[in-house]
Amino acid sequence: MPFKYKKLGKDKLIRFAAIATFPNVVELDTAHKGKWGENFFRNDQPLVLELGCGRGEYTVSMGRFFPEKNFIGVDIKGSRIWKGAKTALEEEIPNIGFLRTQIEQIAEHFGEEEVSEIWITFPDPRPQISRIRKRLTAPRFIHSYQRILKPGGIIHLKTDNDGLYQYTLEVIASEGLKLIKHTHDLYQSDLPDEVLSIQTTYEKIYRDQGKNINYIQFGF
Repeated sequence: MPFKYKKLGKDKLIRFAAIATFPNVVELDTAHKGKWGENFFRNDQPLVLELGCGRGEYTVSMGRFFPEKNFIGVDIKGSRIWKGAKTALEEEIPNIGFLRTQIEQIAEHFGEEEVSEIWITFPDPRPQISRIRKRLTAPRFIHSYQRILKPGGIIHLKTDNDGLYQYTLEVIASEGLKLIKHTHDLYQSDLPDEVLSIQTTYEKIYRDQGKNINYIQFGF
C-alpha cells in the first residue's frame, strides 16, 4: 500500500516536521550503523551514498536506474530532503532512503567497509581560504570516507566550480589516492553514461549559463 502523506505548502518548517513521519528517512540516528542492509533495506545489496544530496534528485534518479543497489541521500537540511523522500514514497521505490545528519558525522552512521560508492554532486565549493577544511573533498573528509568504503570503493565528484575541481585533484595526488577518470568538461568528453547524464535542477541552470561541468572519479 502506498505511503500516505499530507499535502503541504512551501513552508520549510512544515516540511522539516513532515519528514519525521516518512518511513524512508532517518534523522540523526546511528542505530543502523553497520546494518543498513539488514535493518533498513532488508536486503544485502551494495550501498551507495549521495553526500549533500539537497532535494535528492540524483539519489532518486540513481535508485530508478539501479534497483539492484541501495541508495541513501545524506543532508542536514530536512526541508530539502523532503522532496526526494516524498518522490521515492510516491513512486514506491524501495531501494532509496535518506539520512539527515552533518557530513562531518558520516563515519558515525556507517560501519567500516559498509559503503560501495559515494557521490558528491555540486557541493558548496567553499572558495574562501579560511573554509578549505569544510570542502567535502578536504583530507579530513576523505579519511572518513575511506573508513566506510569497501576495498575498491569509488568516489565521484561533479561540480561546476573549477577551483574545487583543481583542489580535489591536488588532494588526490597529495594523499596518494587512485585517480580513475577526470575531465574539465564532462559533456564535451566521452564519459557521460545514463548516470553521469543525470542533471539536477542546479546543474541545468549551470549549463544554461554556459558553465562547464567538472567530473572526477577516484578511489583508494
